[in-house]
Amino acid sequence: MKKVAVILAGCGTMDGSEINETVTLLLALDQHNIEYQAFAPDENQHEVCDHVTGQRMAERRNMMVEAARIVRGNILPITKFNADDFDALLFPGGNGAAKNLFTYAYDGINFKVNKEVEKAILDIHKQGKPIGAMCIAPLMVAKVIGNVSVTMGSGGCRQAKELEMIGCKHIETTHGGVAIDKENKVYSTPCFMLDATLKDVYQGAWNLVEEMVN
Repeated sequence: MKKVAVILAGCGTMDGSEINETVTLLLALDQHNIEYQAFAPDENQHEVCDHVTGQRMAERRNMMVEAARIVRGNILPITKFNADDFDALLFPGGNGAAKNLFTYAYDGINFKVNKEVEKAILDIHKQGKPIGAMCIAPLMVAKVIGNVSVTMGSGGCRQAKELEMIGCKHIETTHGGVAIDKENKVYSTPCFMLDATLKDVYQGAWNLVEEMVN
């Protein structure tokens, strides 16, 4: 595995990609000597949140522009993504991902997936290349591919039960754990779906990459 794509949804757990998950994932990739290219939809976020108060703010922000903050500007619009150029596809989580990349935060299990994101998942999957997902993102990957085994952390959580409702299987994991669907080459780790610390998130990110390259 030499080069992977990482799809982001903005900057910040409430309205974009979870920053701790994103940075630890990028660090884990770098530690495994894997080059990465970040992508994001060149569209406005569904909402902007004040991360101090948790309240919605009356302003507009672009997902790609905001995500560029995390990767020091090294980002491309998702319309430029070509599965032929990459060995794998990865998704950090965050409640913002569940608002921007897919609409679970608004629509529950009846959520829709951004068309370009859905296309990227299907294109990589059709080529038999691995997909890694963190936190809430495995739910999106599972629905797009179908009949997939992923983790949301605790088997008692609502999302674990909803996975079964859409014909997928939940694998229970704890901090740093990685669920592996060998047939579909889907790898997932729970991160902040559990009561995680930064150390737990980093362990999950590192283990995710380690499993994907082995």
